[in-house]
Amino acid sequence: MAVKRLFQGLTGRHAAADPEADHGAAAVISPNDAARRLELLDDFESGGFAWMWATDAQGRLIYVSASAAERLDRPLAELLAQPFVALFETDSENLDERNAGRPLKFQLSARNKLVDVTVRFIPARLSGSGRGAWWSISGHPKFDAGGNFLGYRGSAKDITTEYERKLEDSRLAEYDSLTGLANRHRMTRRLESTLAAYKAAKRSCTLMMLDLDKFKQVNDMMGHPAGDEVLRQVAQRLQRVIGERGEIGRLGGDEFQVILPDLDDRGKLGELAAKIIQIVSQPYPVEGGRAIIGTSVGLAIAPYDGVEREEIVRAADLALYAAKNGGRGAFRFFSADLKDEAEERRMLEEDLREALAADQLELHYQPVVRTADSMVVGCEALMRWEHPERGPIGPAAFISVAEESSLIIQLGEWALRRACQDAMQWPKSVRVAVNVSAVQFASPGFPAIVTSALAASGLDAERLELELTESVFMGDSETTDETFKVLKQLGVRLALDDFGTGYSSLSYLRSAPFDKLKVDKSFVDSCTQQDQNSAKIIAAIIGLSDALGMETTVEGVEAFDQLELVRSKGAKFIQGWIYAKALPQAELLEAMGSESFKIEPNGPDRHRPDRRSVFRRIGIIHEDHRYEAVMRDLSTTGARIDGLVGVPVGTGLVIDLGGGQLAVAEVTRSADAHIAVEFETPLVSDGAGGLVTRHRVSPYALAAAGMPLAALPPGNYPLSLGGEGWRQAAVHAGGGGPLSTGLQSRISG
Repeated sequence: MAVKRLFQGLTGRHAAADPEADHGAAAVISPNDAARRLELLDDFESGGFAWMWATDAQGRLIYVSASAAERLDRPLAELLAQPFVALFETDSENLDERNAGRPLKFQLSARNKLVDVTVRFIPARLSGSGRGAWWSISGHPKFDAGGNFLGYRGSAKDITTEYERKLEDSRLAEYDSLTGLANRHRMTRRLESTLAAYKAAKRSCTLMMLDLDKFKQVNDMMGHPAGDEVLRQVAQRLQRVIGERGEIGRLGGDEFQVILPDLDDRGKLGELAAKIIQIVSQPYPVEGGRAIIGTSVGLAIAPYDGVEREEIVRAADLALYAAKNGGRGAFRFFSADLKDEAEERRMLEEDLREALAADQLELHYQPVVRTADSMVVGCEALMRWEHPERGPIGPAAFISVAEESSLIIQLGEWALRRACQDAMQWPKSVRVAVNVSAVQFASPGFPAIVTSALAASGLDAERLELELTESVFMGDSETTDETFKVLKQLGVRLALDDFGTGYSSLSYLRSAPFDKLKVDKSFVDSCTQQDQNSAKIIAAIIGLSDALGMETTVEGVEAFDQLELVRSKGAKFIQGWIYAKALPQAELLEAMGSESFKIEPNGPDRHRPDRRSVFRRIGIIHEDHRYEAVMRDLSTTGARIDGLVGVPVGTGLVIDLGGGQLAVAEVTRSADAHIAVEFETPLVSDGAGGLVTRHRVSPYALAAAGMPLAALPPGNYPLSLGGEGWRQAAVHAGGGGPLSTGLQSRISG
């Protein structure tokens, strides 16, 4: 009976009309049987296996199966007569390899044959509805006997379910499951394709490498689930800062990468890196507690630092290690003189172990002065290391290395014992302050080490001040509270260092028994500048400290204008170069009296944070001549240069700082072989205490002048461009406009 019904459905005949009919022969549908063919097409379309569609010569949809409109949840009349390319588009992710990179509009206008082209229903995308969103279409152009194009005729089927599964599989293969950011595979592919395209188009691209500081402590002290939550929050913060300017990826662990196309302005890049450091370094609410980390940033820019992916990645890695080695919480641009910092840090750790064993380290002490009478009330112990081969190594470099190993515990204990011993030789009115790392503070035996150091030296507990940062609160709260309790029972003083740098929480002051707040030097550096809130912040911190019955020490005062300002804001204790730099024990004892220690302020009238003393060989370009000279002083706005004789005031020059850095300048003072110049466009920070031009002369421009397309060695420039050509190149590199004075005077060297 089932076979009979199927036969009846195909032939249109009924058993009741012909009960004795012979069903042995097939009722074939001939090509000429238009009625039965149309009935078969109707059955095919209504079955939902696939649909038919057609367009006219103008690309408008003139036919689509009714069941297709139902699947798209749109009235049929709403679809018909609409341009086909207004209803459908190819997948922007280029998952369809046969048609990758070819928009549907292009394929239809070229009258190409379409074979299983994946398209998306545009109204569904705009409305956010996934129903019937993805189709696979095939079709061919139709022409009449005269060769005139009549439109397309084709078929389609709904592939939404399988295609969205394919999209998800692809997303999982290219995105980090924890943060949702691009993974290493995707970032590698994107960087390679971007650099290849930009090399052909002579465009620039910046690669930013980020590494989280103190993230290992989060995992060790709070557990890996807390660490995962911090990574998710870091990703969210990076997305807010970067926005649409670039693509962010997580390479694994606590390493992140950012690709920033068409951005090579080192002023803007420095501002962006500084903002990332500030935002990422703010506390993270995790499991009812707070995690505190930081970040360091390394930047490399194509084509100046390389043109291939391997070159740019290595350059950014070296810049990142340099930023971490310089003290963390900083950014650094790549420069050709950077070494393999990973190897440097490994060697530094080995040398530090030997230095501890050989007693090569020493403590210097910087006085803390009471402003009312210039009396020294305390000294902060600061580590110094004179390497037998490398010379002096800054604490920012070796402390960070020690924190990544078990050395910080040993190093901290040594400093604590030595400081207590040295302080016993000072007047009893002078306290000693010792910095304590978060790792050292969290170690179970820390209170016992403090007790032992006091007992061995004989120092009164009230003369020992332990300087802590907020990272000590990152560990187990019960253990932290117990450590605070034991230390206060011993009678030592506690100071909260770097207060006000952007991560401070008033809850720390409520819960922890601090005796002192230390105002960070960064506020003092800018407190006398206009349009800065630093002076107000200093006043607010001092007021808060007074209200809580705590002392306040203001760090980093170097000039009298800063001294007068912070004193007017209520500062009672100051630590800075205007009173004294850190001194070794022998010099400190020589300056001390037997009962008291007094230092009068001595320093410049005004603070000039951007002036740096340097000794740097540079090039001076004037018209079609190039001269060698030595730069002695450098600031953002100008420089002092030795080595050129008889240069008239007002002469326009191009200063070749090396590495493609050209700065348009004008001579403002000239005496004998010394000149002072003012830059047309101010220099910007390189993130490591140096200054650089915003832009550099592109290797592409130099290639046009005969140089190879590669990162340039310092000072290697052809002079065939002539004076005006170099001036224009320098104007572009500086980002400024034309120089107002002409380049007409000659220089005699």
